[in-house]
Amino acid sequence: MIRKCTESDVDVIYEIINDAAQAYRGVIPEDRWHEPYMPKTELEQELQDGVVFWGVEDKNNLIGVMGIQDKGDLALIRHAYVRTERRNEGIGSRLLNFLESTTDKAILVGTWADATWAITFYQKNGYRLLSEPEKDRLLRKYWRIPERQIQTSVVLANERT
Repeated sequence: MIRKCTESDVDVIYEIINDAAQAYRGVIPEDRWHEPYMPKTELEQELQDGVVFWGVEDKNNLIGVMGIQDKGDLALIRHAYVRTERRNEGIGSRLLNFLESTTDKAILVGTWADATWAITFYQKNGYRLLSEPEKDRLLRKYWRIPERQIQTSVVLANERT
């Protein structure tokens, strides 16, 4: 079942993100990795900034989460994570398809350039990689991330873009 996450889910969202993000260890640039990958204060800031998380629940337990953030003229997919032991079950695709159905706006997603599995996931779901200049422009306009992360990331767009 897909459901909107609530304030009471913050600890579980935090747990899922930091469990699933272990896949980035040794893949993303060393200077961008830290433990935990997403501190709770950063998660709380994302929520305050309008990221709305949705989750897939199985037997009353969240097993995957994905956020969407309305940016006015478009929407961003933010923080898409599935528990390590539940990967490759279609959970991410279910969440992405659901979130796409909640908006008529173009959707962008940013991810690490070296996270090839994430790029492949979005491409299999109809997203295309944007050019380097467009990626840089969009990351600076819609995300609040350090310059180093802009240099080491990609942006993908759905067909509405």
